[in-house]
Amino acid sequence: MSTLHFKYQAYDSTGKIQSGQLNADSEREAVRILQGRKLVPVRVLQARAGESGGRRKKIRHSDLLDFTNGLCTLTEARVPIDKALKLLEGITESSAMQNLVMKLRREVKEGKSLAEAMEARPDVFSRMYINIVRAGEEGGILHQLLPGLAEFLESSARNRQAVINAMIYPIVLLAVGVISVFLLLVFVVPQFAAMFEDAGTEIPPSARFLLGVSSFMQSYGYLLVLLVVGLVAGWKYLDREPANKLRKDQFLLTLPLLGTLILYRESAVFARTLGALLGAGIPLIRALRISREVVQNTEITRHLVQVEEDVRGGSGLGISLEKTRCFPTLLHQLVTVGEESGRTAAILIKTATTFDNSVRNQMARMVSALQPALIIFLAIAVGGITITMLSAVFSMNAVEF
Repeated sequence: MSTLHFKYQAYDSTGKIQSGQLNADSEREAVRILQGRKLVPVRVLQARAGESGGRRKKIRHSDLLDFTNGLCTLTEARVPIDKALKLLEGITESSAMQNLVMKLRREVKEGKSLAEAMEARPDVFSRMYINIVRAGEEGGILHQLLPGLAEFLESSARNRQAVINAMIYPIVLLAVGVISVFLLLVFVVPQFAAMFEDAGTEIPPSARFLLGVSSFMQSYGYLLVLLVVGLVAGWKYLDREPANKLRKDQFLLTLPLLGTLILYRESAVFARTLGALLGAGIPLIRALRISREVVQNTEITRHLVQVEEDVRGGSGLGISLEKTRCFPTLLHQLVTVGEESGRTAAILIKTATTFDNSVRNQMARMVSALQPALIIFLAIAVGGITITMLSAVFSMNAVEF
């Protein structure tokens, strides 16, 4: 399937200039197509991203996973890389992925390795991905390494989706609660204020407090929205300065429950990446450097730098991890066992699975506790406002009676 989009100007048989667009695999093929149409091309330009109709689409994780699985199947069938890319270009449904595969194929045909072609798109292919492909090409075992890479991507996708699914209901519930309380304070409670003014009776303290909150929300409610936006922006702004980000990440690790979740999730990512790289034949020092870059928490990254230096100095990986006093005990214990038995890569991947299961179980317990807590909060907030105002109305009617 042709995916390059070209704009052209050419003379027809009558000498008139014709302008138009066409799809072709390359500029040379576009020229041949025009000549086949009895046209004499004078200008053929490849359209820039987004000019071929529509905004350039981002490549999703699922697209990358489909590409990896397809490449895995074709390489196992001993299909040459350039032909495999041509087949993948024709069967993928994502236009963004089609363009990427086409560019990869063109660079491979020009003499580059697949890993070198992938290096031009670091937003799609991680360093781990590229290094595994490079190791497979250099050793002629790409068909053996790609299944493990595909399994790695599938595991990462499952874990990320599990976390997202677990948080959807609590977030929706919290949003409904906040919106309900806001609507009550802004639109419902002020109606009672007019009622109390007309009656001329003394307002109970609880009702007076709610009326004050309602008045504040009507006058300055937008400040609360700005405050929330400012806090979120300020929290993200901390990531710009390495020192501030380090302090933020250190703080996150000290939080109860959340800190443990972050530590286990990052340990799972590190262990799975390192295991995949070692299984692909990447040297330990190089694998540690690459694995360090996939960890998002800079405090953990700081400790991994020390681990790499210790390993470079001759220490074992398990002992080096233990020295940091940062990682879960299970990690360095199993790594030590793996080093003694010569199965470090396999044990790292199994350890990552254990950590992933632990994160999912902890998330499930937290969500199970969070859901009734949010429901109780919603009931207390909405019910409290309603009961407070109705009680004030009933007391006012009792005084009048």
